[in-house]
Amino acid sequence: MSTPRFTLGLDLGTTHTALAFTRLDERRPDDVEVYGFSIPQLVAPGELEERPLLASALYLPLPDERAAGLLALPWDASPEVVVGRYAEVSGALAPTRLVASAKSWLSHPEQDPRARFLPLEAAEGEPKRSPLEAATAVLAHVRDAWNEAFPAAPFEAQELTITVPASFDPAARELTAEAARAVGARDFALLEEPQAALYAYLVDQGPRFREHLAAGDVLLIVDVGGGTTDFSLVVLEDHDGVLVPARIAVGDHILLGGDNVDLALAAQVEAGLGQPLDAAQRRSLVLGCRRAKEALLDGPDGSAELAIAGRSSRLVGSTLRARLEADAVRATVLDGFFPEVPLDARPLRRPRLGLRTLGLPYADDAAITRHLAAFLARHRDARPGARRMLLPTAVLFNGGVFQSATLRARVEAQLAAWAAAEGVPAPRTLPGALLDQAVARGAAYHAFVRRHGGVRIRGGLAKSFYVGLESSRPAIPGVPPELAALCVAAQGLEEGSPPSPVPMELGLVVGEPVRFRFFAASARRQDTVGTLLEPVPDELVDLGEIESTLPAEGRREGDVVAVRLEASVDELGTLELFARPRSGESRWRVALDVRSHAR
Repeated sequence: MSTPRFTLGLDLGTTHTALAFTRLDERRPDDVEVYGFSIPQLVAPGELEERPLLASALYLPLPDERAAGLLALPWDASPEVVVGRYAEVSGALAPTRLVASAKSWLSHPEQDPRARFLPLEAAEGEPKRSPLEAATAVLAHVRDAWNEAFPAAPFEAQELTITVPASFDPAARELTAEAARAVGARDFALLEEPQAALYAYLVDQGPRFREHLAAGDVLLIVDVGGGTTDFSLVVLEDHDGVLVPARIAVGDHILLGGDNVDLALAAQVEAGLGQPLDAAQRRSLVLGCRRAKEALLDGPDGSAELAIAGRSSRLVGSTLRARLEADAVRATVLDGFFPEVPLDARPLRRPRLGLRTLGLPYADDAAITRHLAAFLARHRDARPGARRMLLPTAVLFNGGVFQSATLRARVEAQLAAWAAAEGVPAPRTLPGALLDQAVARGAAYHAFVRRHGGVRIRGGLAKSFYVGLESSRPAIPGVPPELAALCVAAQGLEEGSPPSPVPMELGLVVGEPVRFRFFAASARRQDTVGTLLEPVPDELVDLGEIESTLPAEGRREGDVVAVRLEASVDELGTLELFARPRSGESRWRVALDVRSHAR
């Protein structure tokens, strides 16, 4: 394999994907240049454009569409799937051929990411893809686009960092790594998206970042993109005079973002039309509302006209027209998604019906500020002295939503109100730019720092992980055995650290099918490896169970082997769990890929 000439940063987003790069011959970590890569993609049949963002959507074309040659790409004359802007547009007209939000499906708690079930609307016999295949297709498009532009420096040979949500569990991280390997990536690492945003800030500021941050600062990273919301807390530590950022808390994977705003505006407009719209018209309306939102949210009072093609065969006279007013846009966005809330606000939970259509676990409450209040309250124990919530001293915005100065100002005002209620100074806002591309740029810089050195963000595991144990006791009719949770990996376990063995022996069944149960917690910093929680507390998230058969390796089927569990974080940043017997060099790898074993 050729020597890498570049480092690549790949933001595999829910709605958009971005790629950035650095040149490895620039060996100055404090003064390195990060370049954006414009990704060629179809925007219409036979029309190719280079754009800084690639829509993370797949369109599954009909055989006739492929045969016509209008979907040809420079590297593929007849692609099986189309990725990018044209996929978005065509999929709006034919939802049974659109695969979207593959990244979120990778982390779905109850779906097998290797099963072909997307699009959900597709009938039996129509083409479908698995979430893993969809994510791989997006990565393959980026790889092929890069190789077309840099044939002498193939994608597969460069140093690569791929970003994932901070809230991704080990299974979702491993699936992302599997997709990367499927497109030929070898020298790569995974990085949390909020950390990547901080790396982008570091490379933009260079040594000047020390003018904005000091030891003891608590930095809140608020990342709201098209489809997800992510929160992280980073503390600045002094290590012998060197300022080192360390991530101390992450939020949940919240399926809530700018796309929700567009849908809310479109629903209001449709209600005022007095007639229902079909799928194509509704998609057209959503896109129109997105453009109007971007024009009106930060601008002066005014309005934008929306034109929606009618369903009549006569174009003239069948077009539906509506108007969005700037004050209505601001009211919908601010009151619905960024309302001013008190310290003790929490996300609302709506009653659910017993049956529902299959789909992603979208947030019940659209108020991002309520989710933020819950996050800061949940992690108040991360720093001494915090009372009702852990308030930051600085905030860094990321994600396309915060291109809007109005929305940044609303979050700043909310944080200032909470700070006043707690009697502490309001946090200061760090400068940022290109918020929809910052994650890719930060990832490229992270790959550079891995090779040449520079400021590294300490992270480690964002959560503690537990394995379920059944108590051994006499059988009692109608009373199941009590379940306990044993901590096998503590929050903060860092990449490359020596394995941490659990200080108690357990019996491991080999040679026959057995079930494993896993849990996670993001706010139990007091737990260490070996902590036994009985019964399982409510704050632990049940990751589900897997069925697995561990090889007998010379033992009889069903033998119970005395083992100690030990966990480590590999070079990719993914968690590995092994069971080691009392003697011998053999060990069993205990799979953490819960969803791939879903039944």
